[in-house]
Amino acid sequence: MERVGEHPVPVGPLAVRWLAYELDEARAGAPAKARIRLENAGSAPWRSRGREGVQLSYHWLDALGNAIVWDGPRTSFSRVVEPGGTVELEPVVVAPRPPGSYRLAFDLVEELRFWFQEVGSAPLDLPIEVKPRIAERRLGVKLQGGHDPETDAALAAQEEQLVAEGAVAIAHLVAGAIPAPDWSRLLLDAHEEGYAAVGGAVQADSRTDRRRLGPWVPGGGQPEVRPPAALSVAAGRTPTGEPRAPPVLRRE
Repeated sequence: MERVGEHPVPVGPLAVRWLAYELDEARAGAPAKARIRLENAGSAPWRSRGREGVQLSYHWLDALGNAIVWDGPRTSFSRVVEPGGTVELEPVVVAPRPPGSYRLAFDLVEELRFWFQEVGSAPLDLPIEVKPRIAERRLGVKLQGGHDPETDAALAAQEEQLVAEGAVAIAHLVAGAIPAPDWSRLLLDAHEEGYAAVGGAVQADSRTDRRRLGPWVPGGGQPEVRPPAALSVAAGRTPTGEPRAPPVLRRE
């Protein structure tokens, strides 16, 4: 673990001294494990009461200190931390989107009352470079429902060539869908930005198509539960956040 240098510690009932930290590589939109060691430097004990009481949380800030994500998930204490006592917690940290330079500020919060920074304690403020969610731009495709000559031709003409092995994201596409030439690029752009799952939008080119595709087209009819025309999922990470939707035409 990386030791924390000297930092201001107030005198009073609520004070924290940060001792050491460890953080896995941060990738946009993805969870990472962390370890934080801290000391109760105040005169009042820390107690977690389920989702209330004293909890560890964090903020994501930009280079100017503006909040990008204010309320990170809470991590509670498994025991009472008395004054002078130390404790080590293992929070899960979800990196923001898009990739870039941020500051990660860990702080304690008395739930529904105040953050410790508001009563004089210094947060653990760390500069973090958030990397793209996927390490390589390698997209594979699984075609559902057999092969279709027009679909195969459209996949072969993609701006970014598809791969048969070593894919970091897999797109599931129905036979008969005609992906736009920039479809693979848009999928990979969205995964890089931090989206774990990228859903396919539906474009109908004629009035007849709009009637047939009513369940998929906004305003075209009552929603129905049907398989998506296209869905791409990045491998190796827990999906978080809302999906993005590059265009795809589903033909019937």
